[in-house]
Amino acid sequence: MRTVLALLAILVSLPAVAAEPFARASLEEGGQLVPGQQLHLTVDVFAPGFFTSPPQLPLFDIPDALVTLPEERASNLTQTIDGVEFTGIRRQYAIVPERAGSFAVPPIVIAFSYSSGGAAAKASVSTGATNFEVTGLGDGSMPFSAHQLEIAQSFDRDPKSLHVGDALVRTITITARETQAMLMPPVQAGNAPGLAQYAKPPKLEDGISAARGDMLSRRTDTVVYTVSQAGSFVLPAIRYPWFDIDAAAATAAMLPATSVEAAAAAARNGIAPQQPISRSTTFEGRRKLSLAILLALAAIAATWSARRLPAAALRHLRAAIGRLRNARRFRLHRLRKTILTAALPEVYAALQAWAMSEGFRTLDAWGDTRGAIAKDVIRDLEASLFAATGEQSFDRKVAATVLTQASTPLRAPPASPLPPLNPAHGA
Repeated sequence: MRTVLALLAILVSLPAVAAEPFARASLEEGGQLVPGQQLHLTVDVFAPGFFTSPPQLPLFDIPDALVTLPEERASNLTQTIDGVEFTGIRRQYAIVPERAGSFAVPPIVIAFSYSSGGAAAKASVSTGATNFEVTGLGDGSMPFSAHQLEIAQSFDRDPKSLHVGDALVRTITITARETQAMLMPPVQAGNAPGLAQYAKPPKLEDGISAARGDMLSRRTDTVVYTVSQAGSFVLPAIRYPWFDIDAAAATAAMLPATSVEAAAAAARNGIAPQQPISRSTTFEGRRKLSLAILLALAAIAATWSARRLPAAALRHLRAAIGRLRNARRFRLHRLRKTILTAALPEVYAALQAWAMSEGFRTLDAWGDTRGAIAKDVIRDLEASLFAATGEQSFDRKVAATVLTQASTPLRAPPASPLPPLNPAHGA
């Protein structure tokens, strides 16, 4: 009896064992795994009290597998163990095996800070190791695997009402569950004989909200076709192979072939009359001659000043010449010369720079304010640049006249015949 009482006294006198943080990891329960199928590794981190800094979950390597930590919101947990309340945080890794066989998930070391009983502490906890098996498909391939994949396409205009010089934009979207956009293979759009085409960089999106709280991933591919000749063309059908996890079978999503009809370029109104162009050409000639004379006089004055005038006067003269070169009229003259003589890419770049100097973000926005003729000219330039056949439909003389005329600033409004509302004193 005395021995039992002594043991009880010793146990009572011992200090209470403090609750310690811990972590655990578990792979999601599922059926048969195949190469390319995404699975989740759930990691729960617990600490007594509350966290004062979030757990730092590192990335780790698994040979022949892709491991990522998606940017998803963490889940908060609570759990009571032996009368001690723990606060928890849950995150999920995404693992995509690239072959069949056995895979080992290593222990994950996680650092964080927490507060328990008013005392701040730092902790480093580790999860246990775990394993999973991946079954091959028999042909050794690694398909793209997902749930509920859908493919769709749209066009920016009717493919059967095009004209020579038009561009047709084809947008193809692929959405699926339980995958990542970066894992989605590119769309093989094929070639459309008779049409020039180029693909834009894909747009990848994850975490797209859907019905019932599902999160989707989406890949958007854009193909632009340009028409350089009239006729009938066919955009080939698209076959997008993938592995349906729900059906446990390989399949393919399909898009049908699309017919394209292109007619000859539509006639343009407003460019044919020659009288306005002739008057503008005469005006441009006089302005060009005046600018040449001014520049020649400025050059002579600069040469003479370099020998005769003091340094201060020379600086003033050079500043005046700089202002002359940067004057709107002189810059417009340079733009006209570029349109008439430079290569088409230089003409396109010069027009874009002019549009920005006029306060517009794009050349198309500037062209919209200059009327239908200017828009046609800009469209001709773009068609000449991007058409596969290299056909030149850009008229430099018409473009120089129309675009430089359209850029002339508005005249000041006529003076009002009414007296000022608040005349200055002494006026």
